[in-house]
Amino acid sequence: MFEYTHLAHWNAFLNGTSAVLLMAGFAFIRRRKIHLHRTFMLAALSASALFLVSYLVYHAQVGSVRFQGRGWIRSLYFAVLLSHALLAAAIVPLVLVTVWYALSGRFEKHRRIARWALPIWAYVSLTGVLVYLMLYHR
Repeated sequence: MFEYTHLAHWNAFLNGTSAVLLMAGFAFIRRRKIHLHRTFMLAALSASALFLVSYLVYHAQVGSVRFQGRGWIRSLYFAVLLSHALLAAAIVPLVLVTVWYALSGRFEKHRRIARWALPIWAYVSLTGVLVYLMLYHR
């Protein structure tokens, strides 16, 4: 029988993988290695898409997990969680538009939006891992 609770670990892995792929993709475009940039950014998009599906399945099956921490760590957790959740909702259309511009060859528009999308996407991926660590590995 499949244990849906294991998806929380998988979700953190996918978030972390996405962050690493994003940073590699950024490093490649800075070195003008466009093919590698495209490959790594599409891989980051794939990892994030897999995360989203897994996250939705996890919460549909397991529900919410209550944070057990007390004191200042509780305030920190909810501050990180709030910023993560708000930016996670905002990043989806931003990433889709950015990818659309790149794939359609409108690179100036792609670059203009990517300057905002990349750091937000990286923040969401990294804080996703941080939320996981705070929630499951106190």
